[in-house]
Amino acid sequence: MRLLIVLLLSVLTGLARAEECPDDARAQIGPLARQISLWDDNYHRLGHSPISDELYDQARQRLAHWHRCFPQPAALADKPLASSRGTSPHPVAHTGLEKLLDEHAVGEWLRARQDVWIQPKVDGVAVTLVYRQGRLRQVISRGDGLLGQDWSASAKKIPGIVQQLPEPIDLVLQGELYWRLDDHVQSTLGGLNARSKVAGLMNRRQLNDAEAAGIGLFVWAWPDGPADFTERLATLAGWGFTDSQRYSRPIQDIADAARWRTYWYNHPLPFASDGVVLHQATRAPAKRWQVSTPYWAVAWKYPAAKALALVRKVQFNIGRTGRITPVLELEPVRLDDRQISRVSTGSLQRWKTMDIRPGDQVSISLAGQVIPRLDEVILRNETRVDIQVPSARDFHALSCWQLDPGCEEQLLARLTWLSGNQGLGLPHMGRETWNVLIQAGLIAGFLDWLTLDAAELANIEGFGDRSRARVLDSIRSARQRPFAQWLKALGVPPAARNNLEGDWQALVAKDTQAWLALDGIGPGRAAQLSAFFRDPQIQALAETLRVAGIDGF
Repeated sequence: MRLLIVLLLSVLTGLARAEECPDDARAQIGPLARQISLWDDNYHRLGHSPISDELYDQARQRLAHWHRCFPQPAALADKPLASSRGTSPHPVAHTGLEKLLDEHAVGEWLRARQDVWIQPKVDGVAVTLVYRQGRLRQVISRGDGLLGQDWSASAKKIPGIVQQLPEPIDLVLQGELYWRLDDHVQSTLGGLNARSKVAGLMNRRQLNDAEAAGIGLFVWAWPDGPADFTERLATLAGWGFTDSQRYSRPIQDIADAARWRTYWYNHPLPFASDGVVLHQATRAPAKRWQVSTPYWAVAWKYPAAKALALVRKVQFNIGRTGRITPVLELEPVRLDDRQISRVSTGSLQRWKTMDIRPGDQVSISLAGQVIPRLDEVILRNETRVDIQVPSARDFHALSCWQLDPGCEEQLLARLTWLSGNQGLGLPHMGRETWNVLIQAGLIAGFLDWLTLDAAELANIEGFGDRSRARVLDSIRSARQRPFAQWLKALGVPPAARNNLEGDWQALVAKDTQAWLALDGIGPGRAAQLSAFFRDPQIQALAETLRVAGIDGF
């Protein structure tokens, strides 16, 4: 029994690994790593962020996951800050921040700590400020955490940076230069590229007065400051660094942390922020700080507005009128507490323009906080997978009334429309029921279902008595529907109600000119109506309805 359990666990582990570690990811590790390296260089060296923080973080998480799936012994060490290395040494190393993924992880981190404070995670550029005898002597960009660029000349023009302390002391601070925003609500406005703006200005090394006035400073670390966090904040505020005290709150547990995170996400702040930072008052001495994530501080990012999704398959849905809509099947991703596994490209032309193939990585967001929306391609799979694309010429408003090759989607869409509220309004006859009837071989044409009987339905495996009774009741009720409702079910082009008066023969007799002579019908609609009523397949359907005794035919 013990051996059986071990074997079962091995099988389940293997299945889980197969799901979590897609085989095609092995070939994509290199391209993703190179793209991340390029993003790192653009941001840290050039001050330009070509991708949002949340997508960048997700790309790094995916790369780390793939490395665990497919270890590569010869892989180069990951050094995202390498290209930003400067020549000016930091008196105290800049630590990083571990980004906790969810509320549970934050709760676990808090459970082992006391005297914790929370602050907004200001979306700016990190710097070291060095004061000698109370005067600002040097401002150094973060660089690689040990060596950065000397930004002193520009920093001394910024009114938001205290240039002279009220007492002649030597001091080292770490903080964030940010772009000032009026009543900025992060949940509705996003980051507005505020960080990139500050980075670009500081890298230029020449600021005019207006640009300098637009930059503020949030001090988040006083490495050699008092052990008591309250004293630390009060002293900083007395020196003129007021943001730190104004936007710091003590917390006891995860409920407090979640409340402040939600509050700062949805209420006005003078800067962009991308989450919150939790600080434990007790920390290591400054001389022991390293360029790594410390034990005394972590970040908890705001809910992602965008998700980086891996495309698994491209599917082409064909609607009732023949419109072809490409739909991307995705490796499931979380977005605003929802799991997203499919997203539409909107149109065939947009898909062709974007040229999305399996293995590509795309950015998605939520339109109206509900509907998944495709934004852009972030990284293309180097192997371009061939795809069979349906031709737009083969599908239109009068195609696929029969189950011809390639017509499954459109015929199913026609039947779903027919039974919906815009058509005959048949209860219990939705897309799934129609699909069952098609798969059972009982429907090969648009009106085949009108003649179904109990004996035929009884042959459908898994189709119970209740389901059979509902279908038969819908067939009976469909025969009683009025002529105008049947016209809509057939998908007649929209027209004013009084323009569709008379029976089928009267409508068929109208040519394009006759339709054009009616109020509210233009040339395009007249041509559509004439083509509809004169189409041989439509006329064959009308004959079937006449034989079935449907009103008006």
